[in-house]
Amino acid sequence: MPNLHISSNFDAGNIEVIDASDPSRVRLAIRKDAGDEHMQWFHFRVSGAEGVPCTFAIENASAVSYPQAWEGYQCCRSTDRESWHRVDTEYVDGQLIIRDIPPGPVAWYSYFAPYSLERVADALAACGEQARVDTLGQTVDGRDLDRIVVGAGPRVIWVIARQHPGESMASWWMEGFLGRLLDEDDALARRLLKQATFHVVPHMNPDGSFRGHLRCNAAGANLNREWHTPTAERSPEVLCVRDAMDASGVDLCLDVHGDEELPYNFISGAEGVPAWGPRMAKLDGAFRVAYERANPDFQSVHGYPRDMPNDANMSMCTNQIAQRFDCLGMTLEMPFKDNADAPDPEYGWSPERCVRLGESVLDAMAEVMERLR
Repeated sequence: MPNLHISSNFDAGNIEVIDASDPSRVRLAIRKDAGDEHMQWFHFRVSGAEGVPCTFAIENASAVSYPQAWEGYQCCRSTDRESWHRVDTEYVDGQLIIRDIPPGPVAWYSYFAPYSLERVADALAACGEQARVDTLGQTVDGRDLDRIVVGAGPRVIWVIARQHPGESMASWWMEGFLGRLLDEDDALARRLLKQATFHVVPHMNPDGSFRGHLRCNAAGANLNREWHTPTAERSPEVLCVRDAMDASGVDLCLDVHGDEELPYNFISGAEGVPAWGPRMAKLDGAFRVAYERANPDFQSVHGYPRDMPNDANMSMCTNQIAQRFDCLGMTLEMPFKDNADAPDPEYGWSPERCVRLGESVLDAMAEVMERLR
């Protein structure tokens, strides 16, 4: 009998072990976010099972926030925490069943390829002299909420990611976006930095991320439902970012997320806000067309239903900021599964493709930059 051991006591770890005595039927459960409303993210480490056929059963999979999202989903597994392969996964009788033969002495299994707070810190350290890093405030758990400011142009661009901590693809996207924006050899990036000043919050919810949450911060708040009336007690992350936006103004705001159910990359706009009109509609449309032209992994056929006029949820970032500043506001969504338009059975929608999609957004921004005001 192998000396099987399962743990999740690390950055972004989340699993509860019910019974790991039999590798052919390891019984697991996902731990809820603070506030006890949401759960779905999982991330755990397996040791002592190299070459052993294992079946991991997440027994409370039917009780997650989006149980319908398990259909067509394949779990991510890595032995080096760099390359994440998809493994055999199915949703049966309310349980998520993951079958694999760990190819190394230690293997990690995760809902999507995780992105550690240490890697975020590395990204901040790599900004160099051309960018300024400042701290907008502290999170519920007392972590710093950092902003990167770069560029010297009159347009004001805000890009934020990881309001929902379990949507780690947003951090991989941000790595690509920042990498290209700060590349002094990239001619388009140099031009954009002359046209605009970029305010970038690479991680809005470090507390939730570290705790292994899906959607909430340490106080149990879904940050993307706090933008109308954020408070220092419940959602200081939103409060300090919105205050900084008030101080700088906003011409374009892009909020980067992941979607559990839809196997596509798409944008959700601010069609339902009172300020929506022909100018916003043209900018929104031009951005989408340019993004798809720059990277066909993005598309505009599939996505969320558009809000009816004056029916927007103003507690959401995109709607609140679009209305507050009469500006182009958008939410980018990426899949946890695969891109159905260009599937990759081995890797699914991967960190590498997230990075490329982040790089490509500069082309879409360039298309609308001079028309933002």
